[in-house]
Amino acid sequence: MLPKDCSRERAWPVEIRPWQRLRIGIRRVGARVAAHHWFPHVPLAAALAGAGLLLLSVSIGFGWRTLAARFPFDFFDFPPAEMPYVLIGFAMLAMSIGLILRSRFAWIVAIGLTVATLLLLSEFSRHLHLRVIYYDAILIAALWLARRTFDRSSLAAGTLFALTSGLVLLTYAVFGSFYLGRQFGPPITTLTDALYYAVVTMSTVGYGDVTPKTPEARLFGVSLIFFGVAVFATSITAILAPMVSGSLQRIISQSRRTMKRSNHYIIVGATPLAFNTYREFKRRHQTVTIILPQPMTTGDDLDPDDVIVGDANSLEVLRQADADQAVAVLAMRADDSENAFIVLAVKELKGSAKTVAAINDSKHVERMKLVQPDIVIAPQVLGGELLAMALSGEPIDGEFVMDRFLHFDRR
Repeated sequence: MLPKDCSRERAWPVEIRPWQRLRIGIRRVGARVAAHHWFPHVPLAAALAGAGLLLLSVSIGFGWRTLAARFPFDFFDFPPAEMPYVLIGFAMLAMSIGLILRSRFAWIVAIGLTVATLLLLSEFSRHLHLRVIYYDAILIAALWLARRTFDRSSLAAGTLFALTSGLVLLTYAVFGSFYLGRQFGPPITTLTDALYYAVVTMSTVGYGDVTPKTPEARLFGVSLIFFGVAVFATSITAILAPMVSGSLQRIISQSRRTMKRSNHYIIVGATPLAFNTYREFKRRHQTVTIILPQPMTTGDDLDPDDVIVGDANSLEVLRQADADQAVAVLAMRADDSENAFIVLAVKELKGSAKTVAAINDSKHVERMKLVQPDIVIAPQVLGGELLAMALSGEPIDGEFVMDRFLHFDRR
């Protein structure tokens, strides 16, 4: 057992394992550097941009001098096999901006581009491509682990995607038409003719003055029609969805944003004790918010306006519940170590809210006090003790019950 005068920094409940200590340490460091404003979306955006530059360096020897030497006179002299890498590389650079905006759509496109790169490079065994494969594999894993960070439907990111996908498709269409020019009738011999055929085909207008003559050219025309319709429909969705979603969100949650919570009680947990405490607060006409780890079921008699779904260990969820303005935060989850984490997280907000920690196992009472909650409540411990005392004939008085039921901080 740790000494009673042990400082808060070294006081840990018995369930906290080394990786959990590391988690709390990382959280404290993150709070000092305001990591929630830039991590992990900014580093991942930089990593995606790096993947795009790496792919360009592998495919065309990317560099400002190389690019300037090839553009615009012999830009279309790139080998056809290298063109997909060039398009994906520039698309990655554009989508990195969407990741900075924490756009869900940009995250999905980034995953798709990275997977496409791995599929394209999987058939090559040259050492030059291995570094890209390893880099992209690590990037996919990092993007997947940070998937909850990218939860915004951004109009700016949708517009960026629409412009990027349209530019990439147009480049593919013009380049392909110019490369297959002699397989059309009349032959496409200039970039202007290639641009004309690309736009006419992608828009499904099809004047018929330029027609494919070979199976390869016909398949290329089919791909232009397919990708043109797909990109147009997806781009419209990417732009309109955030606008519609934002309008609906403003209508539905207008009252929530205009009425900031203050002088309220916050209950954390989906246990019977948490639900009963919620009902008692409501019966006394108190303002109360309950944080649940999962969405409530139809059988729960909870006011939806009082419910927040999320992990109460997260400072972002506690801020959403205005925990710094609350009268008290009651940690009433079934796991005593989780309740200890919640107490520590509330204290990081440095608000005026009191902390109440529920204990489900008697051996954790003294150890819970090491995280210094204002009140420790142990109803299950008291129930077993009272039952044993009543059956054995021991006297029970009110002062004893209150002292054992509520363990106040007597500092």
